[in-house]
Amino acid sequence: MQYGTYALVTPQNWLFLSRYKALRERLLKTQSLDLVARLGSGAFETISGEVVNVALLAVTNVVPASAHEVTGLNVSAYRSSNEKKRMLRMAPIKVLEQRKEAENPDSRIALEESAGGTLLEKYANAWQGIASSDDPRFGRGFWEIPSLMEGWKFEQSTVEKTTSYGGREHILFWEDGHGKITEVCQKGATFRGASAWGKLGVALAQMGQLPCTMYSGELFAIGSSAIIPDNPAHLPAIWAFCSSAEYKAEVRKVDQALKVTNATLVKVPFDLEHWQKVADEQYPDGLPEPYSDDPTQWLFRGTVTDTTGPLQVAVARLLGYRWPDQAEDGIEPDPDGIVCLPAVEDELPAAERLRSLLARAHGEEWSPALLDRLLAGADHAGKDLGAWLRDKFFAQHCKLFHNRPFIWHVWDGRKDGFSALVNYHRLDKANLGRLIYTYLGDWIEAQAGAARAGVTGADLRLAAAQDLKQKLEAILHGEPPHDIYVRWKPLHEQPIGWEPDLGDGVRLNIRPFMQAGVLRARPNVKWTKDRGKNPDGSERHNDLHFPRAEKEEARKKHESTS
Repeated sequence: MQYGTYALVTPQNWLFLSRYKALRERLLKTQSLDLVARLGSGAFETISGEVVNVALLAVTNVVPASAHEVTGLNVSAYRSSNEKKRMLRMAPIKVLEQRKEAENPDSRIALEESAGGTLLEKYANAWQGIASSDDPRFGRGFWEIPSLMEGWKFEQSTVEKTTSYGGREHILFWEDGHGKITEVCQKGATFRGASAWGKLGVALAQMGQLPCTMYSGELFAIGSSAIIPDNPAHLPAIWAFCSSAEYKAEVRKVDQALKVTNATLVKVPFDLEHWQKVADEQYPDGLPEPYSDDPTQWLFRGTVTDTTGPLQVAVARLLGYRWPDQAEDGIEPDPDGIVCLPAVEDELPAAERLRSLLARAHGEEWSPALLDRLLAGADHAGKDLGAWLRDKFFAQHCKLFHNRPFIWHVWDGRKDGFSALVNYHRLDKANLGRLIYTYLGDWIEAQAGAARAGVTGADLRLAAAQDLKQKLEAILHGEPPHDIYVRWKPLHEQPIGWEPDLGDGVRLNIRPFMQAGVLRARPNVKWTKDRGKNPDGSERHNDLHFPRAEKEEARKKHESTS
């Protein structure tokens, strides 16, 4: 009815999402908005969750007069429904001309005075990242493989806080973009973000406070939008703007969604001249060069003396791991990637070897006081290096490397028993046999001799070591539950015994060791069903076990028919 007024409770996303542009344009031309109140999430006691974001509107069915004013309230920042109810009565109101809302980018109903001026989209585009549709299959931490093997590419991801160079933990099994990943997620479609690849820009997380980092042209993941300047000379100004609090405020004026669309990211006012001046002041020598002292970033150069995790890096270098951009450091790693904590096979204990490596790395600066500081930084103040290796290294390693550890701590369950650190990248079938029959075998022989001589506790250490030997032999043989299962491989390609394919990732290959209970700590790894379905419509199950004989038979049949 003309001149009738109606009230609405609606999701608030239509007020700003690009796909509702036509609806907003029509509404602002034909209806008079009297009240718009943003409630946000948690507005109703009976509905929980951050996803339910609502707005209240009062609208009159009449074409708005040129000077018609909208009354606006925003109580979305308040957490509880009672707080929102109270603030609807007490919060200051905003009164804006409706025609000015229509002048906002995409006619977004922002309840804010527009800053006006030129939008960022005049100088740059924002591109959407790749959704692999099966991250457990195609995504890895770069440290899960010894080097960037064929088919793998670095993949830029989001950062939790704004930093010059971050979000560089991941790699993607890309092949040439037309391999297995195409069958799963991109068949018949264009690749998202391809226009940004190989260019410099800013990578923004699309959620929360929109933290950002420098973008240097890699593939980039969904949830991270790459803003690429049309003119590379404008990059310093765009970086200064995007990394500022002002940018976040401007974006949130026009888009309050939990996840901001990539289109919104460049539909904010941008004063190029002002931000060029800011960039000149902040970066008189130009933008910072690519660098990171964080060992979880592929830019890190593997330097023991220049890192946020010196002891972790030192252990990794001792075991022979090299970062993608590893600096020459003169360190001679262990030849087989196995370093035992006790002295076995005429090798020094791990703590002595690690201490020697640290001393060489630090040179003249090395001292007992420096070691104490390193241990204090690793939550082990006042204790010795051997105890840190035995009790804390592996748990900290798992946490640092996102529960995808590449140095494994195998032990027999006794603090005075057998323990070994192994470089997972080197732990093939031959090296697992060497761990069992050479290193552990030497320890067992020594404890057997001590037990015969009546040494206290030797019989208990011998029993624990023999039990560990049986468990490791079960992994070597590979009968369930000490087997590896890779859900994207047919039965004839499944590993038989300990035949790990490093490309399958730590999550799957660590399963036999976790099932056997031979790791010093338990990383947070699960083999539950993965999200989504396979291309044939089947479920993505991981916690399956096939007997060795069944896999051997499948392999024979395949070989006979191929």
